[in-house]
Amino acid sequence: MTDARETARSIWQAGVDAVGGYASVARALGDVARPDRILAVGKAAAPMARAALDRFGNLPCLVVTKDGHADDLPDAAHVIEAAHPVPDERSLSAGRALREAVEAMGPESHLLLLVSGGASSLAEDLVNGATLDDLALLNNRLLSEGLDITAMNAERRKLSRIKGGGLLSRFPGRKLDVLAISDVPGDDLNVIGSGIGVPPERPRFLARIVASNGIARDAAARRAEALGLEVIETAESLHDDLDALGPRLGEQLRGMGRGAIILGGEPTVVLPRRPGRGGRNQALALTLAREITGHDDLTVIVGGTDGTDGPTEAAGGIVDGMTWGQGAERALKAADSGTWLDRHGCLLTTGPTGTNVMDLLVAIRQ
Repeated sequence: MTDARETARSIWQAGVDAVGGYASVARALGDVARPDRILAVGKAAAPMARAALDRFGNLPCLVVTKDGHADDLPDAAHVIEAAHPVPDERSLSAGRALREAVEAMGPESHLLLLVSGGASSLAEDLVNGATLDDLALLNNRLLSEGLDITAMNAERRKLSRIKGGGLLSRFPGRKLDVLAISDVPGDDLNVIGSGIGVPPERPRFLARIVASNGIARDAAARRAEALGLEVIETAESLHDDLDALGPRLGEQLRGMGRGAIILGGEPTVVLPRRPGRGGRNQALALTLAREITGHDDLTVIVGGTDGTDGPTEAAGGIVDGMTWGQGAERALKAADSGTWLDRHGCLLTTGPTGTNVMDLLVAIRQ
C-alpha cells in the first residue's frame, strides 16, 4: 500500500500548500496600502508577517506565535513565542505587547493585523481579577470536555480584554486592515482567535478571510483529479464527536467507489482523566483503521493543517485496511493513539506548515 499512501499524502499536501500563510497574504496585499505597523498573531503568524515585510520593506512588526514556528523572519520583526494549546506567562506578555502596540499608534496611523488560528492561547490580556491559573484551568477543561471551537472561544472571551473585538477597539488610528486565516466553521472572524481580529465598525476599517478549509479542499480535489482519481465528495463534515463520527465515516468509506473523498472540519473528543499521547486526528485515524479493516484497497490520511495535533509533534495519521491490529483498541480507549500509530509507522509528521485551516481528511480507493 506504499503507493496509495504516497498518493493520499500528495493530495493532502496540495490542500495544505494552497493555504500557506505566506502565499495567502501575498495574494491579498495587492490592494493594501503600506501600513505604519504590522502585528501578526497565531500559528501562521511568521509566514504571514514575512509576506507583508517582503512587500512593504522594514516596518515595526510584532509577531506572536507558537514555539518553533518563527523561522526565517527578518531582523525587523520582534518575536514572542508562547504556549499552545494551554497558555503560559509568555501568552500574557504577548497579549500585553499587542495591546500596548495598538494603543501607542497615532490618530492618522494605518495598522495591518494578521490573524491565524492558535491566537486564543498564544496571546491574552486578562480582565482585572483573573489569573494565569484561572486561564490554564479554563483551557484544560475546555480541551477535555469535547466542546467545539465556537463554544470554547466564547468561554475564553469572558476572561479577556483583547478577544471579541477588545484589541482593535483600542486602536486610535485612521485606517485598519485585518487579514485572517480561518480555522473555524463558517470562517467567522468573531470565532477565529476568539475574535482578536474583529474591528470596530468604522470607515476604512476592513477585514477579510484570505485562507480557509474550503480553499484547501478545493486544491486537494484538483490534485486528486490530476492524479486520475474521481472526486466523489468534498465537504466540511468533520464537526462531530469522534465516537459518532468514526462509525459514520467508516460506513461511508466502506461503501465508496474508486476515487477520492476529501473532508474538512474539526472533530471533538472527550478525554479520559489521564490521557496518553495523541490528538483528535490521531484518534480519528486509528478509529478509521478499525472501521476499514480488511478493505486493503482503502487508504485514509487525516491531519491538522498546521502540522500539529493536540499537544504532540505529529499532525495526524495515515492508515489503510491492513493497519488495525493488536493493542489498537486499548490505545483508543486510553487516548494513546499516537503511541500506537508511531509504533506501527502510521504517524503523519510534517513539522510546522505555515498555516492553520482546521483538519483535512483524504480517503482514496484505487
